[in-house]
Amino acid sequence: MGRTVPAVGRALDILELFLGGETLSTPQITERLGLPRTTVHELVTTLTDRSYLIVMPGRPTRYRLGMRVFQLGHIFAGQLDLSQEALLVAREVASACDETVHVAVLDGAEVVYIAKVDSTHSVRMVSAVGRRLPAHCTGVGKMLLSGLSPEAFEAHFPADRKLPAMTPSSITSPALLRSHLAAIRERGLSYDNCESNESVCCVAAPVYDQTGAMVAAMSISAPILRWDSARRAEWSTLVARGARALSDHLGHRQ
Repeated sequence: MGRTVPAVGRALDILELFLGGETLSTPQITERLGLPRTTVHELVTTLTDRSYLIVMPGRPTRYRLGMRVFQLGHIFAGQLDLSQEALLVAREVASACDETVHVAVLDGAEVVYIAKVDSTHSVRMVSAVGRRLPAHCTGVGKMLLSGLSPEAFEAHFPADRKLPAMTPSSITSPALLRSHLAAIRERGLSYDNCESNESVCCVAAPVYDQTGAMVAAMSISAPILRWDSARRAEWSTLVARGARALSDHLGHRQ
């Protein structure tokens, strides 16, 4: 590996100060980074000259991020491939737990698996990329449903319509599902307790994009013979960490 260039690092440190969305003056930048005033002045002047920073209209001593940053971010967002990014992170999570890892997106009242990494165990969950399942019966699906507005939820799950069941444990009442989703939003994790497969449990966590929207969910699924309280806790932490990593890949700021 080549050596890092201190001047470039300091320039990037200045840009990263603006990630909070605020405007800053050169004295504030100097204070926060502990750099010499002349160094900050030169770097800010260079960044402004290259349109990475711009002077606030009517406030010549304050700066905000410039158009060049937006252009780079727009290109970055356009190059993202959710399924490819999901597969990369899912492989890391699966290698840590040796259970099946899925990433899914919501399509109406169903989930669609866009990435999957299998367990190496002989007894494991049977599924496939592209498979559709009722969202309310799955961990990833309930996680994604928890992000819907009340109006969107009602459109897909009218209060007077019984929901289809995949197993005796599936939720069939819209009112019960609504209550279940409220608990998921508070907890930040979703569980499937044999609701889509009588022999499988799973835990799921949300994935967000650069806009802060929930765009997918990641889950760890395991046969009930390998599911106990200790592993449930361990895999809950692991899938939450994996979902955060995927969110980071998509440009989400935690």
